[in-house]
Amino acid sequence: MSDKKEQVKPLAPAAHRVDIDDYDRSDAFSVELASHLCHSRQKCIKLCGCCAAILLIAVTVVLVLMFTVFHVKDPSLKMNSVAVHGVGELDRRTGSGPGRNLTFDFEVEVKNPNVASFKFGNTTTFLYYGGSLVGEATGQAGEARARKRVRMDVSVGVMVDKIMGVERLGNDLSVGILSISSYTRISGKVKITQAIKKSVVVVKLNCTMNLIVRTQGIQDLKCT
Repeated sequence: MSDKKEQVKPLAPAAHRVDIDDYDRSDAFSVELASHLCHSRQKCIKLCGCCAAILLIAVTVVLVLMFTVFHVKDPSLKMNSVAVHGVGELDRRTGSGPGRNLTFDFEVEVKNPNVASFKFGNTTTFLYYGGSLVGEATGQAGEARARKRVRMDVSVGVMVDKIMGVERLGNDLSVGILSISSYTRISGKVKITQAIKKSVVVVKLNCTMNLIVRTQGIQDLKCT
């Protein structure tokens, strides 16, 4: 009788039933998702690290090139030789001066140490005696190719009236030696790229020399 009175409790509604297999599948998906996200994050970190390393290497290479290969250096001038014409035989007794066609022929060399050409304008050479300007000449414009030298011939005609007006001329003629100085300058531009270029305002060459009147030769040529 008591058994009949006991009522059978119904099972939980289907909506509230928990399927163990669902929990397993959910956990597996969460683990897989977390693993995928972690793997993607690691790939992203590695990719960013590689990009940063490449960028750093590129910047370093550019800086090294700019301070070494692409570093713009000033070209230099060199006086290779000097020849004198028109001095003639000077008579110490009469004190006659040099001939009317007295000229100095200079061979000047331009050295370009850069990896790009050096384009320059006209070359100007001045000749001095006793502190007075006695001659001036202009050479042609040109170009010195990368890491090359180019030679130029400059002929300076001496203004005889100027040189005859120098007070020390008589004493120098008696000794047979005239101390001459020259000054050469050029201006131009070295251009490696659109971003790397430099204008060389002036490149200078100062020389001193002794003109031996009897032989019309040059001795003690010194340049800076």
